[in-house]
Amino acid sequence: MKRYEQLAQTIAAMIRARVLAPGDRIASVRQASARHRVSPATVFQAYYLLENQGLIEARARSGYYVSDAAPALLAEPSPSRPDRRSTAVDVSELVFSILRDIKDPAIVPLGSAFPSPALFPWQRLHRSLSSADRALSPWQSVGGLPPGDEALRRQIALRHLGAGLRVSVEDVIITDGALEGLNLCLQAVTQPGDVVAVESPGFYAALQALERLRLKAVEIPVHPREGVDLPALAAALKRHPVRACWFMTNYQNPAGALMSEARKRELVRLLALHEVPLIEDDVYGELYFGSAHQPPAKTFDERGLVMYCSSFSKILAPGYRIGWVLPGRFGERIERLKWMTTISASVPPQAGLAHYLASGGFDRHLRGLRRTLEQQQQHMLRAIAKFFPADCRVSRPSGGYFLWLELPESVDALRLHALALEQGISIAPGPLFSAKREYRNFIRLNYGHWDQRVEPALARLGDLIRALSS
Repeated sequence: MKRYEQLAQTIAAMIRARVLAPGDRIASVRQASARHRVSPATVFQAYYLLENQGLIEARARSGYYVSDAAPALLAEPSPSRPDRRSTAVDVSELVFSILRDIKDPAIVPLGSAFPSPALFPWQRLHRSLSSADRALSPWQSVGGLPPGDEALRRQIALRHLGAGLRVSVEDVIITDGALEGLNLCLQAVTQPGDVVAVESPGFYAALQALERLRLKAVEIPVHPREGVDLPALAAALKRHPVRACWFMTNYQNPAGALMSEARKRELVRLLALHEVPLIEDDVYGELYFGSAHQPPAKTFDERGLVMYCSSFSKILAPGYRIGWVLPGRFGERIERLKWMTTISASVPPQAGLAHYLASGGFDRHLRGLRRTLEQQQQHMLRAIAKFFPADCRVSRPSGGYFLWLELPESVDALRLHALALEQGISIAPGPLFSAKREYRNFIRLNYGHWDQRVEPALARLGDLIRALSS
């Protein structure tokens, strides 16, 4: 843990223990720097983190104070403790039974997997798509075949290079969204019956992919702030014949966890020691709060064992279904699998996105999107603190758009989902995120949607939780 995180944790503990009360002024940056023997920059980072968590607030020309909402903010969820045995996966029927009911626009979409479409620059995208379509030659209709449109691959490579990741145009394979890329990577390194390490709680589409390919899952615990439990992973690698890992290292779905650079390096080192490929799902990596972009584990890959997957679906253009893979040493296998399945991602959206990225404005859009999501997270955290029982627990991620909530043990999340749906509210119940349908008293909420319906919906949800826990 970094020094600023340690300092923030110390102050947060004092606030939650009510040693520091609402409205109390906390030490100035200079005072805190001297008292804790750290640099002023470290104090600024700690205070920014505490602001992001809603525990303190800055007042003009006055300093930093404990937020009025701080004592009501709930504790974080407990680290997960999944069963360490490998298991066959059977989750699709549960997933489909829940997700088929949340497409109605009249339903408050707290269980949605996407942020609000109102947050994306549709007019700019339409203009780029129109311009690219007019300029599209007949030969370009086959130019988008695997590995994909060269202009788009060049723009993606440039963005990665700018973020410090060594990548060339030839390293990029365009896919139909990140999910296809993730599935192709999984197929490239496994056979039916193989064991794959997945996060717990983890992305339900990863579990569905394992089920479809008749693979077994071994679930690795996830800490709500720090991500994958590396000692548990090391033990699993010794205990099971793990053929691949499928992890999110940045703003993990559903917990929102962010692995530090040091932990990502250790993850890559550990897997290289065992010659186990990592399928890295980084669809939320651009949705960080603050000013520091978090490098993916792929940055530290020297053996070509990390297959990096991302897309534009969560950050720019959900309906375009354009993603990409940086395949490491598995490029030929993945490209052949792409030819054998869907052949090519649609050519016009590839050309349109290449035009948009080359025209500028993407980073400005991302800055605005990040600010909006950070603000909406604070709105939801305060509403949860106001309306939910005090013994609930909630994550406070530093990016993405999901909150992971631990409810009182007596609350059945599947029953809560059914009751909430009757009142026009969708949630994502915890059993969706486990191969063994664990987390029965957990839910995931999406703060990427925020309008006049959301706060009243959270109030109703709080009433339902109280009723189920009584």
